[in-house]
Amino acid sequence: MGRSARHKQRNSIQVRLEKTDQKGRYILTAADPEIRSILKRGLERDDDDAKNKTARMRFRDLLFTRQFTTFDRQNPASAESPFFGFFTLFWICMAWVIGQYSLRNWRDYGSILGSNQVAKMMFSHDVFVLAITDGLMCLATFVTHALQLIVFHRWLNWGKAGWVIQHLWQSAYLGGVIAWAYFREWPWTHTIFAVLHGLVFLMKQHSYAFYNGYLSGVYRRKALLEEKLRELRALEPIHSPPTSPSQLSRKASEHDSSPTAVKRRPSMGPRTSTNLALEKSDVATIASAIQSNRPITSEQMDIFAHVIRLEISDLDRELAGKSASGANAYPKNLRPLNFAEFICLPTLVYELQYPRQDKINWWYVAEKIAATFGVLAIMMVISQAFIYPPVAKTVQMKEAGMPIDERWREFPFIVSDMLFPLLIEQLLTWYLIWECILNLLAELTRFADRGFYGDWWNSVTWDQYARDWNRPVHNFLLRHVYHSSISTFHLSKTTATFVTFLLSAAVHEMCMAIMFKKVRGYLFWSQLMQMPLVVMSRSKVLRGRVVLGNVIFWIGLFVGPSFLTGLYLVI
Repeated sequence: MGRSARHKQRNSIQVRLEKTDQKGRYILTAADPEIRSILKRGLERDDDDAKNKTARMRFRDLLFTRQFTTFDRQNPASAESPFFGFFTLFWICMAWVIGQYSLRNWRDYGSILGSNQVAKMMFSHDVFVLAITDGLMCLATFVTHALQLIVFHRWLNWGKAGWVIQHLWQSAYLGGVIAWAYFREWPWTHTIFAVLHGLVFLMKQHSYAFYNGYLSGVYRRKALLEEKLRELRALEPIHSPPTSPSQLSRKASEHDSSPTAVKRRPSMGPRTSTNLALEKSDVATIASAIQSNRPITSEQMDIFAHVIRLEISDLDRELAGKSASGANAYPKNLRPLNFAEFICLPTLVYELQYPRQDKINWWYVAEKIAATFGVLAIMMVISQAFIYPPVAKTVQMKEAGMPIDERWREFPFIVSDMLFPLLIEQLLTWYLIWECILNLLAELTRFADRGFYGDWWNSVTWDQYARDWNRPVHNFLLRHVYHSSISTFHLSKTTATFVTFLLSAAVHEMCMAIMFKKVRGYLFWSQLMQMPLVVMSRSKVLRGRVVLGNVIFWIGLFVGPSFLTGLYLVI
């Protein structure tokens, strides 16, 4: 069939709607099957909206609610917990041990930190430069905000070059942080702080950019449909339908199957499409009818306008997201203050609106500041008394040229010396960040959703631990790695899970390489080994055995850190 025949149009489209006794219900009659399908779906969409006001949106997979962390005194469940006394006992024991060693250090060295190598390493070199670097890292994130403004003003298309430029910037950002840390020859404490904080800023930029980049496509489609609606209203309808049925042009449907069809990126669905000729949808067919400049009846015009308005309404809800009032709906959210506020919030996932508190409790702020410095002091005493000696001994063995086989004979003793101290340091580090610092930031920013962690200590599988011990990072990986892998690359859930674990393992190994200044891959492979362990935990042998699963989990958490640290130190 020739090109002209394929694009041939009938004069109009014959449609008839007959009212019924039920309110909002119609009997639809149309001779053309394609038009009959369009009009039927348009009417059914009304019913769906009435039953479910919340449209299914690509970036609304996370729910932010008002909640407190488990160990927060503001949490009513914390005071009512039957294990409340054990929490108190833990801190009494910690205070006793730290007090005991502090007195001994004061007696022997004249300082509660003893010989003080750890504190000297942390505070004797480039502390001011580190603070300036951190401030510049924060300011550099505004490049992402500027890029979104460029996208909004249509100087750049997010679906084409925008996301590529964003990825290039993120790579340059992280590479610059790592290169600067190496250039300054910082101790591992400075380096790991800068890199981890850089990763936090990186994830925030990625979430902000890809959410707003997606909304920019939705906004462009809305503008296109509004233009089509104006074109439809400008048409002069005919007053009586023709006696013969008509057909719509096959142009829109045949474009997708033609060899010259332009392929969209897999992640760009109909909500962000701005080329109606390359999609199969109701509005695309209607747009084709409008462009034909053929006469249509007033009834057809009303139905077509109704279908377009329904989709515009869906797009409006998408652009508003969780902003109930619409004050932060796209593009109103593209304000520097909104971006700066997100950078300070204790979350890595961007939303147009979060649950907030009415005011700041300054007594609570003081409490968390005191807890932060108190936990830091405890960690420094433990590091100096129990971790620094075996680490220094291992370094001396390597510097003295001790053969690898002799170092291997010392390996079990190095691991056993660090077992309990590293477990305590791991627990205190987690408590410092996820209970003290994040709650402090949440109070200062009036951020009400403080579900920073779950009861990971009750984990019976490693995937449960991965979900619960660090909820902000888990939420980021869930939205921007797991779900994006499925929607963009059409991966299966199992493959997307593997990709998520792979990325997480690679980032953790990068941090170990930066800390020890060598690549060994021990942490990388140990994290990937969690996947077969997860499968094993769901087998008939372990399924339902909660106590056994929790014992295996704690043995891994108890032995793993010291075993891996020993490997990085000895080899």
